[in-house]
Amino acid sequence: MRDKQKKTKDDSDSKLSRKDYEAELKRLQAELCALQAWVKAKGLRVIVVFEGRDGAGKGGTIRAITERVSPRVFRVTALPAPSDREKTQMYMQRYMQHFPAAGEIVIFDRSWYNRAGVERVMGFCTEEQYRRFLERCPEIERYIIEGGIILLKYWLEVSNEEQERRFLARINDPLRQWKLSPMDLPSRSRWYDYSRARDEMLEATDTEHAPWHILRSDDKKGARLNCITHLLGQIPYKTIKQEKIRLPKRSEKAAYDDQATLKGRQFVPEIH
Repeated sequence: MRDKQKKTKDDSDSKLSRKDYEAELKRLQAELCALQAWVKAKGLRVIVVFEGRDGAGKGGTIRAITERVSPRVFRVTALPAPSDREKTQMYMQRYMQHFPAAGEIVIFDRSWYNRAGVERVMGFCTEEQYRRFLERCPEIERYIIEGGIILLKYWLEVSNEEQERRFLARINDPLRQWKLSPMDLPSRSRWYDYSRARDEMLEATDTEHAPWHILRSDDKKGARLNCITHLLGQIPYKTIKQEKIRLPKRSEKAAYDDQATLKGRQFVPEIH
């Protein structure tokens, strides 16, 4: 069997054809809609954390999850660097204000685990802050879960070769250059520092009550499908029978021409 970790993949080299991928994604997205209805009906609160190296495919996986569902239920949170005021707060404070209310699923595109990753590697926190985080994080996550929130944590694992390929694609393609953040290139040169930080994080926070789920992501399409399938399996749900929807008839024509009133207005030129 081929070693997927060493094999460099892109969309054209996936095991799945585009047609098969889109068909399976559509089926899974329909299940996500069913999950959405169940979460709303039962008032569930769910947090899904996505972590991984730069270029691991977190954004594409999150888009696949949220593409067909309501942003009022599936809320994506991607916080910027903390402000000067936020730096003086309790570390978890700025994340907790985004936690779900009843009937919501909050997806963190990077989370409080910044402290165990980029902050640790790039020196944005002290050694004492880092060690305190690793010690307290499992306790905080136990508190979150005991408070009734379902917590799911995903680590996307991309290989050295595939990360290099994706970074070069971003550098050479003007339509992808916006994806390069100020942290991307330094993260490339510090590959092994991030590896050690990952391993220390997993050792301290891969707990029985809040385990990490590691998702190999060299094959983007396969990773997205595998992630959605796994997520659906972590939250027991049933399909809620929906009432049949009927489109009401338009009111009877009145003595009012609603198109004539638009004459003389500024329309967008119909070039296409």
